[in-house]
Formats: sequence, C-alpha cells, structure tokens
Amino acid sequence: MSSSTRGSLGRDVMQIVLSSRPISWINTAFPFAAAYLLSAREIDLTLIIGTLYFLVPYNLAMYGINDVFDYASDLANPRKGGIEGALLSPRIHRATLWAAVVTNVPFLVYLVAVGNPASWLWLAVSVFAVIAYSAPRLRFKERPFLDSTTSSLHFVTPAVVGLTLAEGAVTSTAVIVLLAFFLWGMAAHAFGAVQDIAPDREAGIGSIATVIGARATVRLSIVLWTLAGIAMLFTSWPAPLGAALALPYIINAAPWWNVTDETSAGTNRAWRRFIFLNYFAGFLATMILILAWVS
Repeated sequence: MSSSTRGSLGRDVMQIVLSSRPISWINTAFPFAAAYLLSAREIDLTLIIGTLYFLVPYNLAMYGINDVFDYASDLANPRKGGIEGALLSPRIHRATLWAAVVTNVPFLVYLVAVGNPASWLWLAVSVFAVIAYSAPRLRFKERPFLDSTTSSLHFVTPAVVGLTLAEGAVTSTAVIVLLAFFLWGMAAHAFGAVQDIAPDREAGIGSIATVIGARATVRLSIVLWTLAGIAMLFTSWPAPLGAALALPYIINAAPWWNVTDETSAGTNRAWRRFIFLNYFAGFLATMILILAWVS
C-alpha cells in the first residue's frame, strides 16, 4: 500500500470517527453507566462493555446514518462540517454504514447474551430509534414532535437498558428521573431545531421548529426544562439536587424567548454553549451519583 493510499485511508477513517460526534459520546455512555452502576453496585465486564458500546459504536450508528442520508440538505447548512455535524464525502457513505454495522453487532450480541427480556426490549427500542430517526422511509426526524420524542429516546434508552440489564428496582425515583431526563431530551432537540428553521424549510424538511415556529419552540423548550427540574424535586435524596441541573439550560435559552423565524439562526450561539453545558451538568450529575453511591 502506497503512502498516498494509506494517507487517504487514514483521512477517511478520521472522517467516519468524526461523524460519530466525539464531543457528544459521553451523553449516551454516562446514562447507561450511571443506571447500571447504581443498580448493580459493582464494576463488572457488562458495565465496561455496555459503556464502551454506548460511548462509540452507538453514536457512530446514530450520527453516521444521519450524516449519510442528510448529505444533500447538509450541503446547504452552514453549521455542518465541524463539531455540530460532519459533512461526509459521498464516496465514504457506504463505508460509514458498514462501519456502523461492524462496530455495533458484536456489542449487541454480547448485550443480548447477558441480558433478559426487559433489557432486550429496551435495547431493541434504542437501536430502532437510532435507525428510524434518519433512515429512508422512516425518517422520524422529519415528523414534527416525533422528531423530538425519538431524539430524546436516544439518550434515555441507554439508561433504561442499564437499569434493566442490572435488574435494578423500578422505584418511583427511578421512574421520575427517567421522565425528567426524557423531558430534558425533548427540550434539547427542540431548541437545537430552531437554528435550522431556514435551511430545513428551504430543503423541504419538517421539524417541530418549522411547524410551530422559532418563538413557540424556544418557549416550549424552556417549559420542558422547567418541568424536568420540578420533577426532580419529587425524588428521594440526593436526586432532588438534580433539579438545579435544569437552571443553566433555562438561563442559556431565556434570552431567545421572543426570537423570530427571521432571527432563528442566531440561536446557534446558545446551542454552542449548550454543547459545553452538558459537560458542566455531567460533572454535577457525577457528584450527585457519588453522593447516592455512598448514601
């Protein structure tokens, strides 16, 4: 293999890896690991393998499929081509889809082998949501309201898989935490859709934001984040501390309360802050997790 061929292959591999949004890997791995660890109360092989799966292969499938089938519309979206989304060359689309299959299947086989009927069900829901969001014909991302629901499932279902895989107790606190997380996920997706109203409408792509407009979508997101925070107050200690995690997101979105469709692209500034807010919120969530572990 010539040096130029190796160089080209290396660039293609890097593009495929970048399509999995490395900056967002933790958003799906942490929920699984936290739910499994608090339920199983031990670090074992399943925790490690499950966390690795939801860290990289899961995201490669979720975002890689998205980048392949959204290529035409992404060309017209100025946000694409950086940390907010890869712009994959058509010549590596097939390789990206194969990479998603090859990396996902071994992990899924293991998780099914060590699982139980409940974890199988939620793992199936999780994988289906990943595929259905972007795959042709299904394209849940173009079905208003279903788009935000499906996107939220991408982050909540890893936690449910972790809980059921460890055969954890389904307590009222666990249910409320998952509900709050689901509301957070819907808010996050809806708010993120606002910045794409113009390119989505131009490309004929439907979304929650293109249907109800920028202002209503931002306000809905803030309400959902508020409800998520309030829900956490009804959990057992130390989970109520998690109510505070909603505040940074509300504060970040609040300046856009009266945004218009014409100025919707400006919310990208808040969206970029949102990406890094997840790390801050994740740090605080880790502290709460540790407190729950020692309680």
